[in-house]
Amino acid sequence: MSTEQLAKTEWRPYFDRLSKALTAKQAEIEVSSLMLGNQIEAGWIPLLGITYDSADDVLEVFLEGLDHRIQHPQTVFVEQVGVELKSLEVIDDEDTRQIIRLRDSVLLPH
Repeated sequence: MSTEQLAKTEWRPYFDRLSKALTAKQAEIEVSSLMLGNQIEAGWIPLLGITYDSADDVLEVFLEGLDHRIQHPQTVFVEQVGVELKSLEVIDDEDTRQIIRLRDSVLLPH
């Protein structure tokens, strides 16, 4: 596994490319800060996409039934195995860490 920090100029094109490859993935979102402690915001929900809007300075994680918005992200780290994204960590301007873990969806037999 390798962890890499993305430059802010790379965020939008990276997440645009990534969203096309995220079919059949689930995500878990953990939010961690001094005020909140560690909390699971979403637990293994089908992932629909991730995007960064530079005009509003917001990173959005679209899950089935949930739109998780991260206002004013400052740093984005991605953890990959080869070309497959396993997790990303986003640190916002209030030093809140949001960890998005990804896994393949479990397909049940018909």
